[in-house]
Amino acid sequence: MTPANDSVLIVAGEASGDLHGSKVVARLRELAPDLSVYGVGGDRMRDAGMDLAFHADDFAVVGLVEVVGLLPRLRRAMRDLVATVRERGTRLAILIDYPGFNLMLARRLKAEGVSVFYYISPQVWAWGEGRVSKIARRVDRMAVVLPFEERFYAERGVDAEFVGHPLLEEPGVAVVPAPKASLGDPPVLGLLPGSRRNEIALHLPPMLEAVSILRADLGRLDVRLARAPGVDDAVLREVGGVADADVEIFEQERTHELVRDATALLVSSGTATLEAACLGTPMVVLYRMALLSYLAGRALVRIPDIGLVNVVAGERVVPELVQNDVTGENLAREVRPFLTDGELLERTSRRLLQVRSGLGEPGASDRVAKIALEMLASSAREGE
Repeated sequence: MTPANDSVLIVAGEASGDLHGSKVVARLRELAPDLSVYGVGGDRMRDAGMDLAFHADDFAVVGLVEVVGLLPRLRRAMRDLVATVRERGTRLAILIDYPGFNLMLARRLKAEGVSVFYYISPQVWAWGEGRVSKIARRVDRMAVVLPFEERFYAERGVDAEFVGHPLLEEPGVAVVPAPKASLGDPPVLGLLPGSRRNEIALHLPPMLEAVSILRADLGRLDVRLARAPGVDDAVLREVGGVADADVEIFEQERTHELVRDATALLVSSGTATLEAACLGTPMVVLYRMALLSYLAGRALVRIPDIGLVNVVAGERVVPELVQNDVTGENLAREVRPFLTDGELLERTSRRLLQVRSGLGEPGASDRVAKIALEMLASSAREGE
């Protein structure tokens, strides 16, 4: 049993962290009903039983430059969280991804004597290996979700455990599908432009331009757009001109359905590429950001591919387009073969399902919750 006054701070600053964090919160509430869980998250974590000190929507931004305008708010939030930790005597923090904020918070928490458990590693293996020494100093344990990360961290002195990828817990992903073997009539193109407004502003217009090119070339084409949480119709129509493009909008809870049923996808780089791989759907991976952020990021990145699906595969299974190469013409050219060549479609779909098999077994959230409670019990024993 957990003491009635015991508490855990959890911080997830983005939509994906809210999704994965909600499952951890729910499992913690099942395993330790008396445990108080509070922190930063979204609607899902709140609905799972976490008290929100701050909403993740107020933290969501992408890019080194774009975050500057958010810094005063983030600093205030960090001060408030540390003060709350001190007031409540919190002994454990679970930090989920969001490294720009969470690694700074980890340093403050360690100074307060709080045990730090990091879930979903920053991608330091791609762009910031110099940060690993900071992680080793500030993080007590880490739960990683990509198969190669456990060894990467172990070789650098970080206590890390591969728990599997939480995507495999999603009902729409849990069943392994058969490889795609039919182009469909008409073929279905799915658009996943991202979860943040600035991502949508940069990705959706060239996606819709590609749709126009493909329809002129192929004739009939069924186009479906995934809408992330917090993105309303006004944003989509204002940013991308969806109203004039004959596009069906799918709500967040139907994203798995969209990805599963699509012949091919245009996908913003991120976890969505792994979701597509889990469902065997070929895709073109794309990413754009503000120019200064891109230049700064390019100087740091140390791996050839940006798409997680290609990183996990260890080879370029699907095409990638970055920054100035993200144009309607290029997107149309790269995705067209998946919409017209049945043999390529099936071959790529089979290879993507092989990527899925490397993501571990379902149950990541249960494993994370149990590790957290072990750490909390250990901290209690040390405090006696």
